[in-house]
Amino acid sequence: MVRLVRESFALVEPRTAEVARDFHGNLFHIAPSAREMFPINMSVQRPRLLLALVRLVQLVDRPDDLLPQLRQLGREHRKFGVLSEHYEAVGTALIHAVREHSGPRWTDEVERAWAEAYTIMARAMLDAAEADDGPPLWTAEVVDHERIGWDLAVVRVLPSEPLPHRAGQYVSVEVPQRPRLWRSLSPASAPGADGVLEFHVRAVEGGWVSRSIVAHAQLGDQWRVGAPMGHLTVDRTSDRDVLMVAGGTGIAPMRAIVEDLAQWGQNPRVHLFNGGRVREDLYDLPHLRNIAATNPWLTVIPVVEHAPDEEGAEHGTLAQAIARYGSWDDCDILVAGSPAMIKATVATLRRGGAPEHRIHHDPVPWD
Repeated sequence: MVRLVRESFALVEPRTAEVARDFHGNLFHIAPSAREMFPINMSVQRPRLLLALVRLVQLVDRPDDLLPQLRQLGREHRKFGVLSEHYEAVGTALIHAVREHSGPRWTDEVERAWAEAYTIMARAMLDAAEADDGPPLWTAEVVDHERIGWDLAVVRVLPSEPLPHRAGQYVSVEVPQRPRLWRSLSPASAPGADGVLEFHVRAVEGGWVSRSIVAHAQLGDQWRVGAPMGHLTVDRTSDRDVLMVAGGTGIAPMRAIVEDLAQWGQNPRVHLFNGGRVREDLYDLPHLRNIAATNPWLTVIPVVEHAPDEEGAEHGTLAQAIARYGSWDDCDILVAGSPAMIKATVATLRRGGAPEHRIHHDPVPWD
């Protein structure tokens, strides 16, 4: 089944844009109500759902990796109002779009393989959604918006009801400036009694949501927040050291975890590498050093990529910096940052002998 799915998609992969266009056309024809779940401008969204679906289908032979993702996605997609008939429509639209671009290589056997793989995936998501009795989403009011630089802002929001999240998790948010465009953000502070969520947002090139948050978020704005996701965490009962590698605003989940650990007297030793292109990118370094000053289990190592004369910091990329410190093969490892940074760092760690099952990071965007 998996071989047939992978081989058949390889045939149409060079025409992903056309397949994605036809997939969404099919979906909106079969289930017109699904159109309301997508942004008006589909230019950004169009390839994402297709590529995510195909990626999940291709992982169907790796249940230990796939099932946790599917369950999490099923719970999280409740915020769209997804119903069982939408899953059926998506499967029909997906298979039809791939078939239309496959030519004579598409056979009844290939179609059965796609149908079987998609059914496994959809069933896991539906079961998880039906079993979750928590709210599908929360509303939250912007109570603070602080511009740190031209492309960076700290935004604090207060949910209307407490959000049951753990330090290190992330949520998806929808802001009024960009309706139906959701962006994943990690709270940068440990859960507190006031319930406030702090987000560090950098405006990235082509980032419709991030740029609007940095430049246009206003006090009183009402955000919609999806269910907490992700599994970045530290096992306080472990006798292994912890390596944290954070690039740019990837420092947010690490900071939340460190703040949470700081509530306890005994913790594993934590080595936190905080990297950026220039010194100004290490905007949260003073706060991290304040935590380290009263918590001897925490060591903070700043890393600057494009300032070789910078004193008090490692030089080069985060991947280069951690390689200079050793193999880290006996540590639990958490990585957060841009997709390129995560890819380079994980590759370096694996070459150095770090076991794959001890390297943890949130899903990297497939597009």
